[in-house]
Formats: sequence, C-alpha cells, structure tokens
Amino acid sequence: MKDSPEYKAELQDLQRELVLLQQDVVKNNKRLLIIFEGRDAAGKGGAIRHFTRHLNPRGMRVIAMPKPTEKETGQWFFQRYFLGLPNPGEIIFFDRSWYNRAVVEPVMGFCTPAQYEEFMGQVNNIEKMLIDDGIQIIKFWFSINRTAQQNRFEARKSDVLKQWKLSTVDALAQEKWDEFTHFKEKMFERTHTLSSPWVIVNGNDKAKARLESIRYVLAKSDYEGKGQIGTRLHPDPKLVRPFDLDYLVAKRKSDKL
Repeated sequence: MKDSPEYKAELQDLQRELVLLQQDVVKNNKRLLIIFEGRDAAGKGGAIRHFTRHLNPRGMRVIAMPKPTEKETGQWFFQRYFLGLPNPGEIIFFDRSWYNRAVVEPVMGFCTPAQYEEFMGQVNNIEKMLIDDGIQIIKFWFSINRTAQQNRFEARKSDVLKQWKLSTVDALAQEKWDEFTHFKEKMFERTHTLSSPWVIVNGNDKAKARLESIRYVLAKSDYEGKGQIGTRLHPDPKLVRPFDLDYLVAKRKSDKL
C-alpha cells in the first residue's frame, strides 16, 4: 500500500490539512502536544516523520528524550519533560514521553516500585493541569502483534540503515512480551481519563497506521480551513479507537473464571 499512487496522494492531502492545522495553531497561539507511545517497532517514529514532513520547523518540535543524566535522575521525574511542553503557537511531538515510567521502566527494572507508584499517582493530575491551562493533549498507543514485531526486529538487524533503532529494550521485547502487556494494561486502566484518553492505533500495517493517526488528530482539532482539501478526516475505527476500559475489565474477569 505505501508505494501505491493512491496512498501517496491520500497522504499528501492529509499532510496539506496538517499544514492548515499548524497555520491555525501559530496564528492563534494554540498549544498542541501529541504523545507517541507503544510497543517497540510499532511504527511510532515513522508516523512522526510523516506527521512532520511538511510542517514549518519553526512552529513544531520533536522531543525524543535520551537516557537521563546523573543530574536529571536527582530531579523531580517530570522536570525534564516540562522543558519540552509546547509554547504558544507550537506543536510538540513526544517520541515516547513521561509514560516510560508506566511501562518500560518497571518492566526493565529502571525504576523502583515506589517511584512507579509515585508517578502513577501524579500523572493524571499533572495532565489535567496542563489541559486546564490550555494545552491540547493527544495520547497515542501504537499496538503491534508479536509476529510483526519480531519480523521488524529481524529487518532492523539485517539493514545497516535501520540498525541504529535497535536497543537493549528491543532485545528483550519479545522475551518480556507478557510483562509489557501487564504494565500497558495497568497504565490504560489508571491513566485513561475523559479529558486525556488513550487512543489505540493498530500498527501492524504501517501505512494505514500513519494515515489513520493523522486523521485522528485532524478530526479532534478545530482549525481555520478544516476540510477544504476534500480528503476524509475521520479515522477508521477498526484501526484507531479510544481505549475501552469496560473491555479490559470484562477481559480480566473472564481470565479469572
């Protein structure tokens, strides 16, 4: 699909709408924060590149935090992330975010149980304060099945252009699949709120995931000239959907039977 003329035309139309969205953000001093979380190799980075390809770099930033320094480990956990919050007239893309502490860190043993609980007890209130202050937050979780993840890891190993993507976490992603699932579900259950919901993106097909996640942002945003390009703005609910807490609760009950 990604090499078809139809896909390329559709992508460009959606990117034109993103330019209109950014122009409105700049003109009206809006602040938009889009968080990209998900399984390793689920397509977060590629999606961000397609979001940002034609945006004005003066009105947007991509934040991909490295491992914290010794000084940063002694700070309040959220402190370094706050430096990346959007200024008026700016769109920020978080390539992973403070939610590292909700999933990756407890699975990999990078934080203590007390640090994990402290984060989980604070994050909803912090996001509410940011939203109350006028920041629009969209939280994506890019999902992928186990086979697709393994295939993408193998492709990275054999392609020198992709080897930089491999990490220690990648090496253990398959081995710790169930642990990641456990903490992912706990994160959804405790941090999915009406004002800051989690949005699940099916990342098994990268091309479709890119199109539909762009559509979601456009559908959830108000901006001058919206829809004038003429392409579909509402995402396919089979590929992009809000997290369903009722489904998770029912699933856990059935697992106990």
